[in-house]
Amino acid sequence: MGLRFETRASDSAWVDTVWTCRSEQVSAMTSVASETWGLVFWRQQGEMFAAATGPETRTGTAPVPEDTSFVGIQFAVGTALRAVPAHSVVDGGIVLPDVTGRRFWLDGGHWELPGADDAEALVARLVRDGVVLRDPLVTEVHRGYRPPVSDRTVERRFRTATGLTRGAVRQITRVRSAAVLLASGASAADVVLRCGYYDEPHLARALRRYVGRTAQQLRDGEGGALALDPASAHDVVDQLDHAVGVGG
Repeated sequence: MGLRFETRASDSAWVDTVWTCRSEQVSAMTSVASETWGLVFWRQQGEMFAAATGPETRTGTAPVPEDTSFVGIQFAVGTALRAVPAHSVVDGGIVLPDVTGRRFWLDGGHWELPGADDAEALVARLVRDGVVLRDPLVTEVHRGYRPPVSDRTVERRFRTATGLTRGAVRQITRVRSAAVLLASGASAADVVLRCGYYDEPHLARALRRYVGRTAQQLRDGEGGALALDPASAHDVVDQLDHAVGVGG
């Protein structure tokens, strides 16, 4: 019982992950910091709801409606909503109005509510109509490429596109990867090496600030409901290996 997350990577350059979740006999969860924004759709007592969620810069406790099904789209770093400044939704979000059984309202139009399998189709329509935008420089830098522009330019573009500094995005990306690996059974020593932490105390401080769990709690599955999917560890490993290849 609790939260049952399932997360998959996306083949869309605009999407980081697509996730589903079912809440059962749980009233609160520990939220995990996130470097990306998202769209979340949920059904509670037969009624549909939708929201745009912003990046989160710290861990916290969030209420969870009981017996509710969720579908979420986490967008790639560098993307943003045309009508919503990125900085305005950091550590927050916007409940979307006029949600019916089949459609929701966003940026002046109605859009069909997606399931997990057709999330990319919705994103493609949002991109086509200019509702979702992307800064390719931010995307490339986040993937490890070094563009021929100044660090000041990169920092300014990161803040505009994500609402966060480049350093914050990097730290949150790394600690989320570390948390997933630990929750899937990896040792703290292995995670320190794979994720590039200086030592285990540095990892412990990052986990406390951004995840709200110790390494041992993550490995043992203790501490209550957590907004994290350990089964996505194989995708994390692939991303880390790709980052090493780009950086090397």
